[in-house]
Amino acid sequence: MRSLIDTTDQTTFPPGPGMSVRRLAARGWLVPLFIAFSQLAFAGAADAAAAKNSAPAEAAAKPKAAPTAFELQLLYADRTWNWKNGAAYFGLDRRLRAWTAGQDKPAIGEGRWLLTDTGKMCMELAWRGKTYTTKPQRTCYSHRVESGNIEQRKDPDGEWYDFKHAKDDPADEHRKFEDGNTKGAQFDETRKLVDSKG
Repeated sequence: MRSLIDTTDQTTFPPGPGMSVRRLAARGWLVPLFIAFSQLAFAGAADAAAAKNSAPAEAAAKPKAAPTAFELQLLYADRTWNWKNGAAYFGLDRRLRAWTAGQDKPAIGEGRWLLTDTGKMCMELAWRGKTYTTKPQRTCYSHRVESGNIEQRKDPDGEWYDFKHAKDDPADEHRKFEDGNTKGAQFDETRKLVDSKG
C-alpha cells in the first residue's frame, strides 16, 4: 500500500541539496502556485497604493465631527444662557434652573441638563407658571464642528447656525452665555411671582 505522504527527497519543499526550484517548476506543479502568489503580491501592492492616494478624498468626504461631552462641558457648565425674556443656568452639578417673564406670564423651569459624546446637549425641565405645571420635557441641541467652528441646531430637524467660532464673533449664539449664575436673583423673583396667590 502506497502512503499518501511521500517522504522521498524529490518531493520535499524547499528543495533538498540536489533539487533546484527550476527542476520542480519543470514538473509543472510549482508554476501555477508561483503565478498565483505573484498576482496576489502585485494586487496587494496596488491596493495599498490606491488606498494611500484616496485617503485625502475619503477624509474630505467624512461627516462633520461632533464635539465630545468634555468639550461641551466647557461651553455650558457654570454658565447662564440669556434669552430674550429669560435665562437658564447650567449648574456644575448638572442641575438646570430657568425663568421666563414673557407677556406678563412669568414661569420657572427646574430640572437637569446632560451631554453625550455624539455632540448633544439636552435640557430636561418641568415648567411652572401661576396656572399650570408641566411634566419634565426634554429639549436637545446637536452640535458639530466645521472648520474649527461649532454649529448648533435644535433637534430633531432645526436649521444649523453658528454657535461658537474659533475666534469670537459678535453673531455667535455662545456670546449670550455669561460665566456663573448671573441671573439667579431674577430666577428667585420670578419664583415668588409664580408662587404668589394674587
